[in-house]
Amino acid sequence: MKNMTLKNIAEACGGRLFGGEEELEIAGAVTDSRLVEKDFLFFAIRGERVDGHRFIPQVMEEGAACAVCEEAPETEEGRTAGPYILVEDVKKAMQDIAAFYRSGLSIPVIGITGSVGKTSTKEFIAGVLEKRFRVLKTQGNFNNEIGVPLTLFRIREEHEAAVVEMGINHFGEMHRLSRMAAPDIVVMTNIGDCHLEALGSREGILKAKSEIFDFMKEDGTVIINGDDDMLSTIEEVRGIIPVTFGKMKNNTCYATDIHSKGLFGTEAEIHMPSRSFHVNIPLPGEHMVYNALAAASVGVALGLSPEEISAGIAAVKPTEGRSNLIRCGDRVIIDDCYNANPVSMCAALDLLSQADTRKVAVLGDMFELGENTEKLHGDVGRHAAECRIDVIICVGEISAEMAKEAQAANEGGSEVCYYPGKEALLRELGRLVMPGDTILVKASHGMGFAEIVEILNQNII
Repeated sequence: MKNMTLKNIAEACGGRLFGGEEELEIAGAVTDSRLVEKDFLFFAIRGERVDGHRFIPQVMEEGAACAVCEEAPETEEGRTAGPYILVEDVKKAMQDIAAFYRSGLSIPVIGITGSVGKTSTKEFIAGVLEKRFRVLKTQGNFNNEIGVPLTLFRIREEHEAAVVEMGINHFGEMHRLSRMAAPDIVVMTNIGDCHLEALGSREGILKAKSEIFDFMKEDGTVIINGDDDMLSTIEEVRGIIPVTFGKMKNNTCYATDIHSKGLFGTEAEIHMPSRSFHVNIPLPGEHMVYNALAAASVGVALGLSPEEISAGIAAVKPTEGRSNLIRCGDRVIIDDCYNANPVSMCAALDLLSQADTRKVAVLGDMFELGENTEKLHGDVGRHAAECRIDVIICVGEISAEMAKEAQAANEGGSEVCYYPGKEALLRELGRLVMPGDTILVKASHGMGFAEIVEILNQNII
């Protein structure tokens, strides 16, 4: 890793290096001891359940170059395990080191934030850019104050662009993420009702996410969803006029002739200032049009041709737990159980409503919605009824309100069921689903609905 010598690393985080070769350049950086390889840097983070300091002797035996820690590490025999860099706060040190490493990179970094659609947008942008560049993108959910630095540490000399997802739930977090990523291009997907518990309101969410501009490059590009009522209030950022995308024709990049193919994607015509072109969007749901528009905007900003952009969009694959269609015999499972908020819940229900088979929605609690939690769950329940879903299954303590409002709004003959917990549902699931059903599974990640997807996928009910 360029310029990442032990000496430079210690200076970047204000730590003291004990032992080791000052000019040794590390080969990688991790927080998981199981991922350590020769000449890697290991961050000994203290977690809620595991203290990384315990694993320093082990990673040294695996060939680690150095550990970053808050106390001198010792082996069971009482010897010092090193080399190590002593710091006051390992997490803060990791962020300082990531910012230092990023400062030495010349490739464009695309930072993505928003309430809904960050991961799908990341996949679309990476898919487009891969038609011309060697791209590194965020893996999984590595989008927080630990995940973002680990993503940056994965950038190597062969990479020509990096797509970094950036997620928050408190004020100040995006400021710290922006300091590390220093994005050349900022993409904001939307401002929805999520993380209200800490951020208070949509205005608060916009303010917190706008911290991404704090360390954006001076000649950077701002790309925002112009159809979003909150984002459309951003008229300029430090003198930079945003590029906007959406379905309305007043946007810089907009879509027309949108034709849904149901669960098998969407076709549309994308219009840019210089030219228009046809796209085939393979992921289901009309909301995916916004992700494609964001990707097209980034592609144009980095000089890609319409042909490259169209090919990149068409090649996008779904990620596990996010609108991922699974065929199981004559059933179709819409695996969207990675996370949930009111906006994404309603979008998923809209998608399910397009199925031409019997429709079943398995919906669970949405977390971190603040004082309006019950109302927002009720709104989703009403939307499910309005979508005329055949079977609406609501699971979890808060989802009782979802079931109540679904039943109150039910005019289409939907069967509404409520279960206080996942285990209660699993005992009844075999009665509720039938051969040939299309089944949506969606809730906040903490509800553990991946188990429901697995059981349905194994067809053991």
